[in-house]
Amino acid sequence: MSSPPATPPAIEVTDLVKEYRGSDGSLVRAVDHLSLTVAAGEIVGLLGANGAGKTTTLRIIATLLRPTAGHARVCGFDSQADPVGVRRSLGYVSATTGVPDRLTARELLTSFGRLNGLTDAEVSSRVAWLIDTLALTSYADRPAGRLSSGQRQRISLARALVHDPPALVLDEPTNALDVVGSRSLLDTLEHLRENGHALLLSTHRLHEIEHRCNRFVIIDAGRVVAAGTRSELVGPTGDLESAFFRAVAGGISA
Repeated sequence: MSSPPATPPAIEVTDLVKEYRGSDGSLVRAVDHLSLTVAAGEIVGLLGANGAGKTTTLRIIATLLRPTAGHARVCGFDSQADPVGVRRSLGYVSATTGVPDRLTARELLTSFGRLNGLTDAEVSSRVAWLIDTLALTSYADRPAGRLSSGQRQRISLARALVHDPPALVLDEPTNALDVVGSRSLLDTLEHLRENGHALLLSTHRLHEIEHRCNRFVIIDAGRVVAAGTRSELVGPTGDLESAFFRAVAGGISA
């Protein structure tokens, strides 16, 4: 009896290249033939120093940038050939994602639910579920301008989830959060993973995600320099930060 076909990854980046023209006219390659995958029910940490190409890669996946070459697919939809399909399947969160000061969480989520084509009944049900699940109840009807950075970031996550996408891309989501806020947000991401979501997470705070990600992809100068589980990268002793510096220095081959 033949085995069933393997389930394709929820997020798939293949041989991705992104080039820019510098101010002096020279060609700058921000992403250099980068490939990675994220399966449903998995958190993958994308690690790299500033300028390594993390944000560029995530913005290409989210259809905010067009690649020079290669492909980014979400749930089978190509970011260039079918950007609408990607947006319907993906939630995007970053530390700089703005939340309008004058809107409440309930108003913002309701608006985005309607923009994503949900019926009024679906919007009402989904917003109520998000407010409860992400613990927004105590400030759901307070203008965002009166909220803390952690509360606003949770609203950003709720906005990314309002259309119930199977995949999430998160660029430095805990950057503006304190220790309590970071832990709470990461606990929520683990809950999403347990419920079958695929999450690609970029962060500089390696200690926060060292024991939360299924796998890690380390990039430098737009290229993958190491990839694997924590045990594969770290070995029997050591920590993720040490493995990161060894990878960037060329001590680990991808």
